[in-house]
Parts: sequence; C-alpha cells; structure tokens
Amino acid sequence: MSNSPLIHAIQNRLRVAGYSDLATPFKVAGVEFSFTGAMRGREGRALDLVLLVDATTGDFGDQDGSRVRQRIEALSRALDVTDSRYVVTTIFAGAVSADIIEALSETCRVLQVEDIPLNDHYELENEAAELMLDDRIRLLLPLILPHVPSETPDGNGRAMEQFINAIPSETGRDLVEAVTNASNGGDQAVTDAIASIINGAFQLRQGDEPA
Repeated sequence: MSNSPLIHAIQNRLRVAGYSDLATPFKVAGVEFSFTGAMRGREGRALDLVLLVDATTGDFGDQDGSRVRQRIEALSRALDVTDSRYVVTTIFAGAVSADIIEALSETCRVLQVEDIPLNDHYELENEAAELMLDDRIRLLLPLILPHVPSETPDGNGRAMEQFINAIPSETGRDLVEAVTNASNGGDQAVTDAIASIINGAFQLRQGDEPA
C-alpha cells in the first residue's frame, strides 16, 4: 500500500466514481504483477482496469520508467494470452518523462496527475483542487452534463437541449433518447444502448410480412 497522499486522493475519487480496489499483487496467466495500486470499474465500466504508479515515492520501483514500462507491457501480453477484454489505463502520480508516456501509449491509455494542491491533512486542498484532479482523470469519470437554467443569456437553452437540437432531424428519436439516457453509464452503456436499438430494428424487419 502506498503512503502517497496523491495516490490516496486518486483512489478516493475513483471509488466515488464507482471503481473498486483490486488486491495487489494479482496474477494473470499464472504471472504475478505488483503495482502501487489497481482498481476495476463496475457496470458500464466493468472492463476498465486502472493501474496506479507512484512516481513520487517510488514504491515497486515506480521511479524507474523503464521498469514500469516493462511491467505494464508484460501485463498487456498476459492479458492478450487470456483473451481478456480489459481496457488498461495507467495513472502516473507525480512527474514522469514524456518518452515513457509516449512509449506506454502504444500499450494502454496513460494519464498523469501532478501538482495537485493538498492541505495539512494531505487531502485535496479545496474545490479547485478537486476540479484539477477531475480534469486529469476525466477519461475515467462518468459523463455529467452541467445543469443550467432553462433560459441562458444567449437564449440557447440547457446543455442537453442544445445537444439534442444539434442532432440531424432525420436521426431516430428512439436512438437519441436511448443514447442520452445511457450517457451517465459510460462508453459501454452507450454502446449497449445503440446495439439494443439496432437489434430491435433488425428483429422488426425480419418480422415484417413480405410485400
């Protein structure tokens, strides 16, 4: 377990977003992998596997970029061997070279969190710090459209209404409604909603009487 306050702040935010802690070390294809932390998504993000790398304190050799890269690439190969559908995201807490990020981007999604202000209790200092953290890991968080008054100064209406109005008129209303309702559930929820609409259309066509 890491003693890094920044790692704890990231873990706490992901727990609120619906991620669960994954015990480390863990085994894949009979190979044991140790990371500062690992988390797994639920429901619409059930295939998200998040690895936490503490580049600040250097647990598990995390200050050595080449060792971190070798470990993650080995995990990726092990997942391939098992035909796993997990989507791996690596979060670096602290400074890391651009070369390492670029190299790892060929293997997994890479996010970096640094320079987030913490208070004397090693917690996020204020709301601005919370927003900074959210911006760094936005890819892993649910899509939440802002709530604004129905009448805005420019007369454009609420964000969701603007989104719906921007969709071509020939787009099926059922599809639009299904996608917007599923948007808070993440990428997989939206994909499942679209697939359900398409499957329903095919079934309807197959049940039509021949002309």
